[in-house]
Amino acid sequence: MLTLLPAVDVRDGKAVRLRQGASGSETDYGSPLEAARTWVEAGASWIHLVDLDAAFGTGDNRAQLSAIAKELGGRVHIEMSGGVRDDDSLEAALQAGAARVNIGTAALENPRWTARAIQRHGDRVAVGLDVRGHTLAARGWVRQGGDLFETMAMLDDAGCSRYVVTDVARDGMMTGPNIALLREVAERTNAKVTASGGISSLKDLIAIAALEPLGVDGAILGKSLYAKAFTLAQALRVARGEDPNEPIMRS
Repeated sequence: MLTLLPAVDVRDGKAVRLRQGASGSETDYGSPLEAARTWVEAGASWIHLVDLDAAFGTGDNRAQLSAIAKELGGRVHIEMSGGVRDDDSLEAALQAGAARVNIGTAALENPRWTARAIQRHGDRVAVGLDVRGHTLAARGWVRQGGDLFETMAMLDDAGCSRYVVTDVARDGMMTGPNIALLREVAERTNAKVTASGGISSLKDLIAIAALEPLGVDGAILGKSLYAKAFTLAQALRVARGEDPNEPIMRS
């Protein structure tokens, strides 16, 4: 079964969505806690929390993310991302209640620390691969990083158990996921892969689910849910291989 992770991206204390990860392109969706509650009540088993201010280096929303994890962590798994670049920020996320923490820029700028973090925390650490073509993006996607597959080879050697793969050009654009990129990444690693960026329809989820035999076992849902392209209940049905339009039977 494909694991779905509704996203709550936080900037200036508010839930927002960006277009192509660009600072200043935010659409405001109100309270992050209320957004997270909505997805939990709709059946989510994971919530993907992103601190955009930490990612962009414009502050942090650590208190808001911790409050969400404290209230909802007993009901769902929490994945945290954004600005995790050193021991302090990683430990803060884990102590706040994150079941898994995504490391992004640090994997590019400080590979030795990233390798130590992976070896110390195992599958509680994932690495975000934010990609333009086959080139990685760093520091909130405003700088160019290294080659995707060279970086993956280093991370594989370090024992990375999961990659979160985002095609930056598609993120928040509702233009469909980059299936070719997801397939290429999955075929080159034994690590699990979470798909992120561009999901716009239930057909997109079906296409991602078809990659499960290769190791693509999760998908982050953002703009598609907030724009009401489909409901989380429908998406969860697709993830289970069921008809998304079949009436829900209640006891």
